[in-house]
Amino acid sequence: MTALPSPSRNAPLRAVLTTSMLAIAAVLAPPTQAAQPGDLEVVAELPIRPGNVTPGPGGRLFATVHPLGAPASAQLIEITGRDAYRPWPNVELQRGTRPASDDRIDTPLGIALDGRGRVWIVDMGLNLGKTRLWAFDAAQGRRTHLIVLPPDVAPKGSFVQDLVVDDRHGWIFLADIANPGLIAVEMSTGKARRFGGHPALQAEPEAPMVIAGRPIQFQGKPASVAVNPISLSADGETLFFGAMNGKTWYALPAQLLRDGASDARIGDAIRRVGPKPVSDGAATDKRGRHFFTNLNEGGIDQLNPDDKLTPLARDPRLDWPDSVHLGDSPWLYISVNQLHKTPAFTGGADEGRPPYRVMRVWTGEASR
Repeated sequence: MTALPSPSRNAPLRAVLTTSMLAIAAVLAPPTQAAQPGDLEVVAELPIRPGNVTPGPGGRLFATVHPLGAPASAQLIEITGRDAYRPWPNVELQRGTRPASDDRIDTPLGIALDGRGRVWIVDMGLNLGKTRLWAFDAAQGRRTHLIVLPPDVAPKGSFVQDLVVDDRHGWIFLADIANPGLIAVEMSTGKARRFGGHPALQAEPEAPMVIAGRPIQFQGKPASVAVNPISLSADGETLFFGAMNGKTWYALPAQLLRDGASDARIGDAIRRVGPKPVSDGAATDKRGRHFFTNLNEGGIDQLNPDDKLTPLARDPRLDWPDSVHLGDSPWLYISVNQLHKTPAFTGGADEGRPPYRVMRVWTGEASR
């Protein structure tokens, strides 16, 4: 791994960004031959576990570093080449291996680029004890937002790990797996509310996690993870969600969360969209197709508007495909981090072996 140094106070930011963009351009270049749906490529191979990954403007690629992995010197990175990355937006904002503090990123996981060129992350605050949302201008690395979720919405012990951003209406939606619920946050005010207590948010007993024939444990018990993957329709009007250990993909009108409707009214509005695999990540394109990571089978699945769930890709290198994000092209980007081999799952040593990958799969047509 070759990690690019952070720019010195006197180094022009433009030169650093140009270097990064040139380095990643070769990785993100279009295929030399016409790609077919399901074609899979390796984008990067890293010595650290990527948590979630999102393509950025101008061919850039950003990722969080998974907090369940080994301690790392950075928590938020820009991937700058096949085996290269740099702390982003700078070293000073990273907790690294130091104690947590209010002025540094603690334990981020979810990441997303909005339509205004801002990179958003959800910082679970596993060390700090508070959940925060950070946003940075992708072009300059300037912080634009820092929102602290109140304790009644994200109490200490929460695991708020996935997010989608609706910059059209100015809202962010998140999933909490520790106290199963959905959280809605207004960007301009930081006002937040939680929706919980509904059966659709819970893990399904008939959806066990079994990878390579091995039943997966989490913290000494059979893995049974509640609401986790979430996505948003292109117009921002429908929020989709499901449990990691679940075979059902649900939807609800996002307007109800924005308007502060009662939990009862929101619960009554939830509808089943279709089937899904045991999955950690999901994305929805402008055509209404849903893409899921398939943990049990090491792949990516596609749910079409006709309610048909089909395999899009299968590959042994998809060893716990974590998050999926669409960019401006038909490529679906995937973080692959062997998460089931971390101590939280094994109960002992870390069984993961680098490289940890970022991959992409061709979805067949323009997706956004």
